[in-house]
Amino acid sequence: MIIGYARVSTNDQNPELQVDALEKAGAEQVFQEKFTGTLKERPELPQCLRMLRKGDVLVVWKLDRLARSLKDLVEIVQDLHDRGVGFKSLTESIDTTSSGGRLVFHIFGALAEFEHDLIRERTMAGLQAARARGRKGGRKPSMSDSDVRKAAAMLSDPNITKKEVAEHFSVARGTLNASLQRLESRVGSNRE
Repeated sequence: MIIGYARVSTNDQNPELQVDALEKAGAEQVFQEKFTGTLKERPELPQCLRMLRKGDVLVVWKLDRLARSLKDLVEIVQDLHDRGVGFKSLTESIDTTSSGGRLVFHIFGALAEFEHDLIRERTMAGLQAARARGRKGGRKPSMSDSDVRKAAAMLSDPNITKKEVAEHFSVARGTLNASLQRLESRVGSNRE
């Protein structure tokens, strides 16, 4: 069975062009997504993918109608392949039911992995360069050093609880404890 999947990319688009092309390609049933790709939920896609059985073929008008990224596309098509389901993209003339189409998808998979590695390498290089300039990554502490010293002074009074101090500085008790430990470790390391 040939199943089609169509998705419009903007609110003003009409899926009729895609549906007509999919039906012309032999799609017996077409799942239509009426949402843009920027939305997380695409309710028709999982339903479409669940319906596919071994020997079926999923047809799309264009590759970008099925997935948001190359990595996402390769994962979906690999899952289809593992289940014995073929895949065709009409615009790009890709057909994984043929050996040439499978080769193209292996190349896509290698490109997606290469792209992922490049992004990771660039991120690591950027973090290293920032560290070399004295910058640290991560979130800024919720409590300034001054606030932590004030909190420690307040806690020297036995009538004041950690809960009250945390509420005074509008932080959770865990944040107060972590901030006090950070201060103590700095003071301890300065003594040595």
